[in-house]
Amino acid sequence: MCNFLYSIVNAPRAFYALRAFLATLLLMIISSCQGSSNHLLYLESQGVGGYSSQEDKAVWYSKTPEDTMQKPSAGFDYIQKLSGETGDFGSVAIQARLGYDDEEGNFEPQLYNAYIKYKSEGTDFWIGHNRPALGLSSYFDSHALLLTTLAMNGFGFDRDWGLGAYREFSWGNAAASVTTGSGMPIYFKNNYLASARVSKGSLNQDNYNLGFSAAYGETLTTMGYHLMMDGEPELFAMAGVDMAYLWDNFEARWEIMAGRNKDEEAFAIFGRVGVNLLDEGRLKLEFQPIVSKIGDDENYEISAGTSYMLNGDLTLRAMYDYDHNTDDHKIIFQIYYYKKL
Repeated sequence: MCNFLYSIVNAPRAFYALRAFLATLLLMIISSCQGSSNHLLYLESQGVGGYSSQEDKAVWYSKTPEDTMQKPSAGFDYIQKLSGETGDFGSVAIQARLGYDDEEGNFEPQLYNAYIKYKSEGTDFWIGHNRPALGLSSYFDSHALLLTTLAMNGFGFDRDWGLGAYREFSWGNAAASVTTGSGMPIYFKNNYLASARVSKGSLNQDNYNLGFSAAYGETLTTMGYHLMMDGEPELFAMAGVDMAYLWDNFEARWEIMAGRNKDEEAFAIFGRVGVNLLDEGRLKLEFQPIVSKIGDDENYEISAGTSYMLNGDLTLRAMYDYDHNTDDHKIIFQIYYYKKL
């Protein structure tokens, strides 16, 4: 496992200038490999494939060939607690995998979580690669799912490099972050993104969470580890409101964002409704529309998905997705394995 980590860290295409930072994390993990009980290690693997009407052939990805969204892959999820005489004061998290690149015909390293978290007087501070404080994507981890979010459609980033803080209150929570605004890769081209989100309610206690977000910066357009457009940062100034709600075995999420994206007027509307069936909600059915506009580029996407949990380690998922701009109908299947070692 430690040798695998070493190869991930030294993949130049994926991590560029952060090798020194990741090498520091690697030393911490190597120390835990010697028998420490203060860590959690999970094996994560998935098979992904389906059919695209636009390509008129089988595809081995859930969104696009360039994106890091679901592809056949294998990797790990590692969490190391940091403890002292007074108890736990932080943690180190690394979540990485090798994903199959259908265009290149090889496997590329993918890094999701790679951060150090420090706890101080009720506030969590983090530095590294984590979720920026913008919208529902900052509240939910969707990295393994087939259905996309606004962050995966150009309105923010699912993961970004930088630093941030998070704090729970009796009425809800608040988060803030300053990141590179480049997403999965890291670039320094005068790009940055400052974000903040304040929310009321807790899903676990109140069955709802209502959030207000704002972000401002000069961001890069990336897809996966690929730098798109002309490679220059553009204005990103967005504000939004989001809500997640649970009722009996039903759940709903929605999000609205508006402002400027890529230095053009933009807005996006996201909705997702789902129902959990069978014992412990092992079967889930979901429906999701997304409407977006950036400048003259208008689009809508309609998706429907289902997931069935075979056991605590293995989940089957399927998705139908229609993208209006590309007139593409996709049917995608996923078998997802996540097991504690």
